[in-house]
Amino acid sequence: MDQTKRPLLIPPEFATYAEQHGIFDLYKRLLEQVIINKPANPIAFMIEMLKRDNNDVPQIVILGPPASGKRTISKMVSNKLRTAHLTPDNLVSEAETDLKTEAQVFIKKNQTLPTDLWVKILEERMKLFDCVKKGWVMEGFPQTREQAQALQAIGIFPKHCVILDSPDTVLIERAQGKRVDPTNGDIYHTTFDWPSNQDVQNRLKEVEGYTEEDMINKLIVYHRHFEGIFDCYQKCSKTVNADQPKADVFSQVYTFLSGQTRSNAPHTPRIVLLGPTGSGKGVQASLLANKYNIVNVSCGNLMKQAIADETKQGLAAQAYIDKGMMAPDNIVMTILSARLAQLDCVSRGWVLHGFPRTREQAETLTKDGFVPNRVFFLDVPNDSVMERLTLRETDPITGERYHMLYNPPQSQDVKERLCKHPSDTDEKVRKRLAEYHTYVEEIADYYTDAQHVNADQDPHTVFECIESMVVNPLPKHFP
Repeated sequence: MDQTKRPLLIPPEFATYAEQHGIFDLYKRLLEQVIINKPANPIAFMIEMLKRDNNDVPQIVILGPPASGKRTISKMVSNKLRTAHLTPDNLVSEAETDLKTEAQVFIKKNQTLPTDLWVKILEERMKLFDCVKKGWVMEGFPQTREQAQALQAIGIFPKHCVILDSPDTVLIERAQGKRVDPTNGDIYHTTFDWPSNQDVQNRLKEVEGYTEEDMINKLIVYHRHFEGIFDCYQKCSKTVNADQPKADVFSQVYTFLSGQTRSNAPHTPRIVLLGPTGSGKGVQASLLANKYNIVNVSCGNLMKQAIADETKQGLAAQAYIDKGMMAPDNIVMTILSARLAQLDCVSRGWVLHGFPRTREQAETLTKDGFVPNRVFFLDVPNDSVMERLTLRETDPITGERYHMLYNPPQSQDVKERLCKHPSDTDEKVRKRLAEYHTYVEEIADYYTDAQHVNADQDPHTVFECIESMVVNPLPKHFP
């Protein structure tokens, strides 16, 4: 063979390693920080960044109008994720002496702190150990678009922004019963969240600045600045209805925080579609391949091609198939590995169907370096499979496929010449279903992050469901 025409094979471990260790995301973060900080010595700066880089920590902003429950939810989130809890008050009180003194001058005059002072305070706070190693939850800040943009300019941007929302009338009514524990700053309510401890009840005090007139003024200011802040955080934000029990609010907030934001770093899809015969794996693989320009890899078609081309592995597989036996895993894996290691699969990604069929095959796939980053089980009841397969027939002249229930032929002549595929008899379909269900639980146990999709519906509805889970990152499991 002409060596220049040999297919280029790339070790699959390259992409898998880069993805598992977040190499592309790391590279992206380093470039962002170089652009933001503009260091005189970029190489030394990046080396220092690599020494302390830890991007796998929560970075959360929780916003909302006054009396929407920001303090309560922020504390619950901070305690759950074990992060630093930042508020405008503790940012000032815990700031360095010079910055704290400068801030108190404005506070004593009842003036708003300048944006550049807030930036200095936050920049210093973010350098402390707890924010760097544990992450942070920032409550009620930024309060203006100018502050949000100033934080972005120094590289402070949340991964998640939670916006607590509630009607103004509800917030004004809620504010009337708001009480604070002066010892720890915990917020309670005379109607909705009264403490059971008598000592805590006795020391609660009314919160200043929450009369009806004060609330109206605060809400006017909040709504004036909200749209500007929302524009800055729109891509990473979620609005949660705060007019419900705090346990329900927290549940929705935590679900949102468990999801990872989409990254601009390169991502190569490696998708495995599993499911019983007739579940539509080939159809979904074709739809994914066409829309996202990834390679549609059918294990069955690869085997047929190898046999037709009379390759060494194809001839070996033919000997087993002629005897009505399954080709050994090592033969199938050799043929499959050669295809998945080619340049188009490595660079564009692939969607594989028809393999693996057992846990051993799944383990071999991983051992050889072909680790899927998305696995889908297309779930279809056995009765629906029987209906799909045993009632389908093909016109031998035109090649048109019909279904006797959902897409019957329009003429009697076509109907009379239709042929059924030998493998679509009741007995053979039931046999294939039994083989699938024998091993499906073992494969499901191996692919713990696999997603189950109801495939007993319109193919395009199934595709939309699969697509949503392909383009979005899998939920993050906090320790």
